[in-house]
Amino acid sequence: MAFDFKKEYREFYLSKETPEIVTVPAMHYVAVRGRGDPNEAGGAYQRAIGVLYAVAYTLRMSGKSGHRIEGFFDYVVPPLEGFWRQEGMEGFDGRNKAAFHWISVIRLPDFVTEAELAWAAETASGKKGIDCSAAEFLTVEEGVCVQTLHVGPFDEEARSVARMDAFIREQGYASDLTGKRLHHEIYLSDARRVPPERRRTVIRHPVRRI
Repeated sequence: MAFDFKKEYREFYLSKETPEIVTVPAMHYVAVRGRGDPNEAGGAYQRAIGVLYAVAYTLRMSGKSGHRIEGFFDYVVPPLEGFWRQEGMEGFDGRNKAAFHWISVIRLPDFVTEAELAWAAETASGKKGIDCSAAEFLTVEEGVCVQTLHVGPFDEEARSVARMDAFIREQGYASDLTGKRLHHEIYLSDARRVPPERRRTVIRHPVRRI
């Protein structure tokens, strides 16, 4: 049976609507950086998603193309995720989409190295006919965070964030959103197929002890 990150690391993916404190270890990602409104049709964000999936599935299917990756095992491609910030702002305002700076990512198995990612980006560029040169190998160690499951439209995330903020105050923590510790979303639903009111998104914020 294929290794499924969501099932094997349930504490990081299958969150509940009740906020919780988690300590997130270092994880490796294929990443594409950009800025601006993610809803712009044909915009930078939409192109980035295409690159991520092209590279991720090239790695996943590498054996069938005759490319051998040391330590490879069968796995399910993890869900799309995103790290978000806004220039010159404290906290996070999901309504101000034009101010977004984002890093869109898909988690990588530990056997994927920078060299293997470079191979996959070059291979995907040739096979898919899209420029995948923006794909980079990114390692993030988030550390202590608060997270919750948000059910509903992305534009209504503020209510879930407010619930998280109230919870961390009760637990003796404060939000620690900075230029390096970012608002993090994990998309458990495919926004192309799931109506906004049913979308499930894990929201994660870094915190620090007061």
